[in-house]
Amino acid sequence: MPFTEIGAHDMSCEHLICAQCSNPVVEGRCPTCRAARAELHDHGPSVPPAVVLAVLVGLLFAALVLQRVYG
Repeated sequence: MPFTEIGAHDMSCEHLICAQCSNPVVEGRCPTCRAARAELHDHGPSVPPAVVLAVLVGLLFAALVLQRVYG
């Protein structure tokens, strides 16, 4: 069951104990801990690096065009 259901945003992994390794989930000692910690600390979608690079290239191109036109 994913942690995205109602009330999931009220949870924190600081006091959770992993059933797999019996250690605090916040330490991420086993794959189960790391997966649970990643789901709890998911901060939404991130921008792929290719998109960031494309935007930077586009801005550079626009700056060069503006320099040629007004400079």
